[in-house]
Amino acid sequence: MTSSRTAADAGPTAAPASSLDPAIAARLKRGADGLVPAIAQQYDTGEVLMMGWMDDEALHRTLTTGRCTYWSRSRQEYWVKGDTSGHVQYVKSVALDCDADTVLVKVDQVGAACHTGDRTCFDADVLPTETGRDQ
Repeated sequence: MTSSRTAADAGPTAAPASSLDPAIAARLKRGADGLVPAIAQQYDTGEVLMMGWMDDEALHRTLTTGRCTYWSRSRQEYWVKGDTSGHVQYVKSVALDCDADTVLVKVDQVGAACHTGDRTCFDADVLPTETGRDQ
């Protein structure tokens, strides 16, 4: 899919026309670039799969198509998870956090969620933590 954004539209206040419900759009707290982080979580296990970015139109497409749509900051276009890889995310539910600045999408993930081929984007680089530390 291609975007309706152009290089001239790439400024912080520019956004493509969207069919997102105005009541939802009014609640969203976007970054200066018009985007909100979207966390994808496996609906039945709670496993955190990945984080992507959504604008109003990506959220609208996610809510209405049953497939996760994200905005690629590097390619400056919309992408539907799984269209090229086959690793599809079927939407089960969508929620805003308490500040309406992050989207949680519970999905049924088919295949790997990470572009590296890992099940999640958080498998490969687990950082060490201190244990036994006083609370």
